[in-house]
Amino acid sequence: MMPFENRQDPAAGPVLEPRAFRDALALYASGITIIAGHDNDEPLGFTCQSFYSVSIAPPLISFSVMANASTYPRIRETGKFSVNVLAEAQQAISDQFACKGKDRWAGIVWKMTPGRNPVIAGTLMWLDCRIVAEHQAGDHYIVIGEVIAMSPNDWHDGAPLLYFKGKYRHLHDSGEQAR
Repeated sequence: MMPFENRQDPAAGPVLEPRAFRDALALYASGITIIAGHDNDEPLGFTCQSFYSVSIAPPLISFSVMANASTYPRIRETGKFSVNVLAEAQQAISDQFACKGKDRWAGIVWKMTPGRNPVIAGTLMWLDCRIVAEHQAGDHYIVIGEVIAMSPNDWHDGAPLLYFKGKYRHLHDSGEQAR
């Protein structure tokens, strides 16, 4: 691997065409989550596929969100959020929370976590978190949360909703191809 000093100067401008970069990243399969919060007036939330674990001790997770997102600043003000990992049957929920200008919670069955964040019924699992750090990185924020509670073991049932090559996917046995 080439030392960092010998790489092209990032100030010289982008070396990658944005669409090609996005298409390349679409080859990384990911789960789908709803990042949710409650500002004492109403539940808040948005679809997020950029979610991952950071640390076991202490229990930390992270997600990325566009810097110009309209919902995240309201969640940020509360200092806390939940992560709802969607199950394979929840594609419509993912689509609903990805739309702007609609009531994202219309028809959604949910309850509050111990930390007062929304948990969507039927999710594969949920985490209750408090924001411990936020970093701006390009056109996104990287948010780090400390997990303060999580779904009980008997909550975890089913398979995840996945996203790959710009489409929703489902897990299959190793001998089958993704549809």
